[in-house]
Amino acid sequence: MTDSTKIRPGHLRGIVMRAPGITATRDFYLDNWGLALAHEEDGAVWLRGTGAEPFIYGLVEGPVFGIEYVHFAMPDRAAMEALHAQALAEGALVLGAPGPFHDYAGGWGFEILDPDDRRLRFRCEARELPVAEDWAKPRKVSHVVLNTPDMEALEDWYCRVLGFRVSDYSADQMVFLRCASDHHSIALVRGAYPSVNHVAFELPSLDEFMRSIGRMKQRGIVPTWGPGRHGPGNNPFAYFCSPTGFVIEFTSELQQIDEATHEAQVWPRDVPEAMDQWMTAGPPTSAQRAIMQGRPDPGWPELRNRGAQ
Repeated sequence: MTDSTKIRPGHLRGIVMRAPGITATRDFYLDNWGLALAHEEDGAVWLRGTGAEPFIYGLVEGPVFGIEYVHFAMPDRAAMEALHAQALAEGALVLGAPGPFHDYAGGWGFEILDPDDRRLRFRCEARELPVAEDWAKPRKVSHVVLNTPDMEALEDWYCRVLGFRVSDYSADQMVFLRCASDHHSIALVRGAYPSVNHVAFELPSLDEFMRSIGRMKQRGIVPTWGPGRHGPGNNPFAYFCSPTGFVIEFTSELQQIDEATHEAQVWPRDVPEAMDQWMTAGPPTSAQRAIMQGRPDPGWPELRNRGAQ
């Protein structure tokens, strides 16, 4: 059951991916996907959307294909301290006390490992960029979807430690979790091992969503699944495969949750119209499911020795 007294993140800022040779793919995101360069340094590229976030997607050189960290915002230091205390009280593995970050985005906060050894970073007082409205370019990262071998345990952890709330289920295979009004910022999928399923980028309108698909098609890059419109979240979708093999999604119009009235429901997976309300995409192919299962991501088990007080 959701505990409404829990402290939870203010919103999802974005995600940083790591992989061998990933920074060499920067031009795909600049020329095709519609992001802009925010900052670049040796072994790392920081990409922005049209909003004020210092970056929404990061590319960092690393030995494995997976997540460097998932990035969340907190409104201020008081909220950050409260979240830190809550995580410690729930027995989470917190990687140090809140303090300054000395990276490009700056600010103040802390990090934590989830049970699958994924690194989560919480930040306030971050650098802000001028809003740069640009037609049919992603505004923000809408949501991050994670594969996990123990979906129920990870769902409990995100709700208990970080105050997330369940928005909906897709049969017994997927749970959608929110930390703000967006229907989901994190979703969990039952999988054979921990990995990233996909990352979704939000376009401000349906027309811009369709035009973004068109921009990709003009460059010879077609969706691997979509366009269609999901049942849970009510959002249009078009999935693509990045040059590194990660699945990325264009989306828009994600359902906004009214906390006073919303009740989670279980959406069936054997009713085609519940999976794709437009009935344009059809079910994902076996190849699509395979790339969304991703490559095993060990996360950061070496950081478990850094547990904080």
